[in-house]
Amino acid sequence: MPELPPRLIRVLGIESSCDETGVAVVAFEAGSQALPRLVAQALHSQIDMHQAYGGVVPELASRDHIRRVLPLTTQVLDDAGLRRSDIDLIAYTRGPGLAGALLVGAGVACAMAMALDKPVLGVHHLEGHLLTPFLSVDPPSFPFIALLVSGGHTQLMRVDGVGRYELLGETIDDAAGEAFDKTAKMLGLGYPGGPALAKLATRGDPQAFKLPRPLLTGDRAATLDFSFAGLKTAVWTHLLKLGGTADAPHAGITAQTIADMAASTQAAITEVLVNKSLKALKASGLERLVVAGGVGANRSLRDQLDTACARRGVLVHYPELALCTDNGAMIALAAALRVQAGRATPTRDYAFDVKPRWDLASLDA
Repeated sequence: MPELPPRLIRVLGIESSCDETGVAVVAFEAGSQALPRLVAQALHSQIDMHQAYGGVVPELASRDHIRRVLPLTTQVLDDAGLRRSDIDLIAYTRGPGLAGALLVGAGVACAMAMALDKPVLGVHHLEGHLLTPFLSVDPPSFPFIALLVSGGHTQLMRVDGVGRYELLGETIDDAAGEAFDKTAKMLGLGYPGGPALAKLATRGDPQAFKLPRPLLTGDRAATLDFSFAGLKTAVWTHLLKLGGTADAPHAGITAQTIADMAASTQAAITEVLVNKSLKALKASGLERLVVAGGVGANRSLRDQLDTACARRGVLVHYPELALCTDNGAMIALAAALRVQAGRATPTRDYAFDVKPRWDLASLDA
């Protein structure tokens, strides 16, 4: 008898942890360890809605997820040429994130799964980011060191496989993304701050201001932890000395000086991230680095990591730029890889909860 063709397992992923609604379908062959592939995805960003408030308003975010998630699901299925009944597994972001926003995605996923009699799986948002480079044209292989720089999280982890994570260092106060955003706000750049600061930095002098590189010197220089609160305070102090006020730190300061401060801030953050990543690689003896999360899209960080890793013979991997921010593909992928690796069992128990705070290192504890 001729062999039957391999059966494709199709995973629908729903991401709604903060200010982006993402839906995607990935597929993998049953019984195969070949990497899943992205079939279709759609994303709606709430940036325009939140700009008027200078940051994410949780209640507005939740309401917008409600409006967007089902139309996006229809769009993705149409783009993939699939019916809802063709989906084999529905995955959703269980945490961490904004509680109300998470509940939207979890509720929709579980209701849809129950209606279709399909299993569901709650996914860790940061694991989604961590594994996203496996959808790139140059996917990594295990083991590797991961630099995870997403929103309020900056972490270094040793990754030996799906679900096999060892935390090496993390932020003890402000994360890198928070330092970008808070500094951007002080500079009058608005929301979202990180990309705006990075764009302005291209017109500035990164050596114009002497800003601290936290935990790179002194008694804690050997640690792999991060701390960016002092950097933010240093920027604030410089701006006040230049004539800014407590209510408007950037007021009265020239546009070029603001650009110089943006460039100096980015240089300080980038130097810390690169330095700590190299220390983690040396301590572990590994020669592969994976960078994931929204800050992983920063061009200065990529350029400096590429140069530093090339000098040391270290391979470095990034997500595709379109997948650096929150998206449904990373949730569907994380679910698919967990199922492939035998690290998760989808369920038909449609009672759900969400975990606004959820430590990645304890995921399989």
